[in-house]
Amino acid sequence: MSYKTFGFTEQQVIMCDSVLNMLADVLPDAEIEALEASSEYPEKAYQALARGGWLGLPFEERFGGASAGHRDLAVFVEATAYHHAGVTSAFMTTIIYAAMYLHYHASEEIKQEFLPSIIAGDRKMAVAYTEPHCGSDAAGILTRAVRNGDDYVINGQKVYITNAHVADYLIITAKTAPDAGHLGISLFIVDTKAPGVVIRPMNPMGRRTSLPNEVFFDDVRVPGRYLLGGENQGWKKLMQGLNLERVLLGAASCGQCLKIVDIARSWALDRRAFGKTITEYQAISHKFAEMQMMTETARLHTYSAADMLDAGANAILEASMAKVIATENNMKCADYGMQIMGGAGYMQGPMSRLFRDARVGPIGGGSSEIMRNVIARMMGL
Repeated sequence: MSYKTFGFTEQQVIMCDSVLNMLADVLPDAEIEALEASSEYPEKAYQALARGGWLGLPFEERFGGASAGHRDLAVFVEATAYHHAGVTSAFMTTIIYAAMYLHYHASEEIKQEFLPSIIAGDRKMAVAYTEPHCGSDAAGILTRAVRNGDDYVINGQKVYITNAHVADYLIITAKTAPDAGHLGISLFIVDTKAPGVVIRPMNPMGRRTSLPNEVFFDDVRVPGRYLLGGENQGWKKLMQGLNLERVLLGAASCGQCLKIVDIARSWALDRRAFGKTITEYQAISHKFAEMQMMTETARLHTYSAADMLDAGANAILEASMAKVIATENNMKCADYGMQIMGGAGYMQGPMSRLFRDARVGPIGGGSSEIMRNVIARMMGL
């Protein structure tokens, strides 16, 4: 990967190189396209990350983790996304979206039960918040959890749940006080093999190796010890960790921008028209200049927000801006890459895949519209 590592520590540069070399070996380009065509989860690459110890990056050393900082994680995620967004989604859904809630809110007993096996790659997880009629409005969920003896009984439906079809457990939101709005939400760990759980993969435009799913809960019994952080405490728990998620979504988009530029540049330098390479025409060279500016702008915002979080700042504004700028610039870069490559980009292959993959960025993990609401609120508006 040809990009600037200014500000990276020696260890971060080594980490980036190690991850890229490992992924190139276990998941070459031809295999990526084969997995995309069959909508197959990148299991081999995920297990390679586990063997390399990468799944333990954000967790405490006593569980087998590395206690990595926000910039460390951003470097790692950018590198995985440069290779293939599906690997990044596999990492994020288990390690960042789901397991970090265990890290923040679970009892010591639950942490000991889950985290070592997650770090070893033996147990996958996903998060299930969105429902058919509500996404950003978390308080509008209809899934219910009712206490029954020592257990809870859960009924409801979730949708667009990334990698639920390969997950062993889900972190879900459910209402334990239906009329209390945000104050009635609780978080639960649900075994995907429990009676009453049905998971159906969906058919997305992009990210074919990390499929979204419909998830149904029909009188699913969940042990009381799988309640995370206390009854009706879910809203506060959901808010913790959002800055990390947003920065890493920004980092993932940065990695994809870098890949788009590299693919388009390599193709354009070999493409000739009217006796010259097409990069000698200003119409093309200016597109590359725009792509480079958008890429580095996204990276500057993302790493700046990561550094603020590492310094202990509550960088809600900066993390939200990084997410919007990086995901929207990723989409614009992909559009330019497609235009530069013309018919070659439009055909099934790396550029058209990156174009499709980019579109989910401004939607998932907090839409651009919601992020702009957050930014405006942090401005006092």
